[in-house]
Amino acid sequence: MKLKKNIAISETGFLFNPTSGDSFSSNQIGVDIINLIKEGKSSAEVKRFILTKYEVPPALLEKDFIDFVAQLQDFNILESEK
Repeated sequence: MKLKKNIAISETGFLFNPTSGDSFSSNQIGVDIINLIKEGKSSAEVKRFILTKYEVPPALLEKDFIDFVAQLQDFNILESEK
């Protein structure tokens, strides 16, 4: 999983894709996930960090993480998997 290089991310969770002109907003957990992906962390590392920082049941995190990553792919924020 890798973030596209041209995606701009603010500290408040505002994302901008200059290629398409699309912009998106995310909550703080989403910002943490995006920043960890940007750092090159694996899915397991990202989930471990979120479970440590936030009070969230692991099963709920797993579902929400899959949904969030799917949204990032739909919005063309992530590099295509080869």
